[in-house]
Amino acid sequence: MSGEAADDTAAAPADRMPEGGVPRLLRGVRIRYDEARETHMLLAPERALRLDPVAAAVLAEVDGVRSVAQIVDHLAETYAAPRDTIATDVRKLLLDLVDKRMMEVTP
Repeated sequence: MSGEAADDTAAAPADRMPEGGVPRLLRGVRIRYDEARETHMLLAPERALRLDPVAAAVLAEVDGVRSVAQIVDHLAETYAAPRDTIATDVRKLLLDLVDKRMMEVTP
């Protein structure tokens, strides 16, 4: 069993986060703007993560309907940035949140 987990974790980001996958925040996880800290926060039961502006922009696109590819395409167009660079950053962020059990991705 631990061999399977190691293989999943060692998989390339594109394998673990396919472009056709649809990310969504897990139940009880939400994004809120914290007026006192003047920053966006990702809130989950007994956890809170401060989001930098890039993470907040990516998560603003996650609606449980659009695929990773659609999110990447929209961000690349909005910010006039290379699609490959955006795709790498988006996958890394989303995979980190999956690993923290704050997000899931459905095929």
